[in-house]
Amino acid sequence: MAGFFYPQFDDNGCKVLSREGGFNADMLMDVSVYSLKAGERLVLSEADKETAVLLMQGNITLYWEGKSHKARRDDFMTNSAVCLHVCKGVGIVVESVGDSEIIVQSTLNDKEFASKLYLPNDEWLFTSCKDRWENTAVRDVVTIFDYNNAPYSNMVMGEILVPQGRWFSYIPHSHPQPEIYYYKLKREEGFGACFIGEDVHYIKDGSVGAFPGGKNHMQVTAPGYPMYCCWLIRHLDGNPWTDRLDDPRYSWLLKEDV
Repeated sequence: MAGFFYPQFDDNGCKVLSREGGFNADMLMDVSVYSLKAGERLVLSEADKETAVLLMQGNITLYWEGKSHKARRDDFMTNSAVCLHVCKGVGIVVESVGDSEIIVQSTLNDKEFASKLYLPNDEWLFTSCKDRWENTAVRDVVTIFDYNNAPYSNMVMGEILVPQGRWFSYIPHSHPQPEIYYYKLKREEGFGACFIGEDVHYIKDGSVGAFPGGKNHMQVTAPGYPMYCCWLIRHLDGNPWTDRLDDPRYSWLLKEDV
């Protein structure tokens, strides 16, 4: 089951985006968003799965393996991310100091590796499509970890910060590995559009795009409404994600200034 969804937070402040063997099973990973009130604690422990916790907005303290780190992010569009990534069997406690929103990604992984706290200086940011197509697709793309800096992981995690009225994930592209996008907007009436293959979906704050392997995908946000997106990929066994496969019908756009 894949496509576009509008999941809601349950009574415990959890929004499920996918579950291995359950909802959105073809995404091959567990992904949840948690809305935490000040003073709440979330305990995460997976015996056979690696786990990554990303602060999207708020004020939290992370605890793991006798260590702790305080992280604050007032604005998901401007402040840099903090992410904790651990292997199977390593527990994480998230303590919310103020109202906060985090995203948690997990998947099966037999490998053991050292826990890594990704701080802003550890992340790779580049501005994509600057000065192309009258800047209609310019955006900042952040890679927190992927096959290049975490080859032991079965996951990829990153963010996209999109100015108002711009396209992103452009040009249309695909890859064999499944991917999830989680969208956030500052204002309730903000909107955009997501294309999966030839189907078009209405983006609003908190919605989810689930892209099965081989499906073209691209997005656009409306003028007046900058958009945040967390992107999460699951490597396939023997076929890790390392790059996108651009739709050849649109590859001429990368060669010419129009």
